[in-house]
Amino acid sequence: MLHKISVGAVTKSPDSVRAYLLLMRLDRPTGYVLYLLPGLWAVFLASGRRPDLLTVVVVAVAAVLVRGAACAVNDVVDKDVDARVARTVSRPVASGTISIGNALLFAAAQAVVALLVLAVANVETAMVVGASYPLIVAYPYMKRVFFWPSAFLALVMSVYVLIGWTSVTGSADYPLAVYGLYACGAFWTLIHDAIYSHQDKEYDRKIGVRSSALLFGRATKAWLAVFVVISVSGALWAGSRTAMGPAFYPIVVFAGVFLSYLVVRVDLDDPKSCWDTFVANSFYGWIILAAVIAGQFT
Repeated sequence: MLHKISVGAVTKSPDSVRAYLLLMRLDRPTGYVLYLLPGLWAVFLASGRRPDLLTVVVVAVAAVLVRGAACAVNDVVDKDVDARVARTVSRPVASGTISIGNALLFAAAQAVVALLVLAVANVETAMVVGASYPLIVAYPYMKRVFFWPSAFLALVMSVYVLIGWTSVTGSADYPLAVYGLYACGAFWTLIHDAIYSHQDKEYDRKIGVRSSALLFGRATKAWLAVFVVISVSGALWAGSRTAMGPAFYPIVVFAGVFLSYLVVRVDLDDPKSCWDTFVANSFYGWIILAAVIAGQFT
């Protein structure tokens, strides 16, 4: 449903607007969901049984803006690489639809508006996301200089756990449970990004950029199995450090079983299977969120 709404909004937009919506990947909302959900875990954990609706909306809107800015920066840095990969050759910057200067201005505008939106919750939250901006800008360069760029991405993506907690509490003094959720989100990112990277592994090999697909090769699923265990363990540990009710734990275990199923069934040599599994990963995040909510009421 979310995908249909997003695609519909992009398709019906004027050409001049559509290019910028494509630049921020509004037609592919899975990335927004994967970025947002760890933040929502923390929002509901910090809020207890009655999360403030305005806080949820603020965190959600800011996630769209921050990721939109990140995509614009990524497309500028990867302009030449994207032009050589079939899946990305039509991206607005790579195709010349949007200039590098306009893409950077658009990224800056989204980043600033995100800070203003988060300041509605509290200034501390805006400061936390602002501190993550240098990491977001640095990420596109990692595939050129770092042997495991997904590890850096995992650190960046999981910052939204901290943002979610601070949006409710107004504090950057994080309890141990928050770090458990951070680990859960970070190792989940390693999983879905590794699967995503297998779509382009042959192009990456020819171009000479690094990815999890090339790093792990045929051992990818073995590594993903380890990451599933650590991600689920992080969530369970977070629950053990709070007053979670008994319903929390079996739901988290179910999430782990579901994620394991995705890892087993994906065909890493089939780009469509990789994409479909990447999209299906969002259900893991929703199940963890359901566990956090259920744990508050049992």
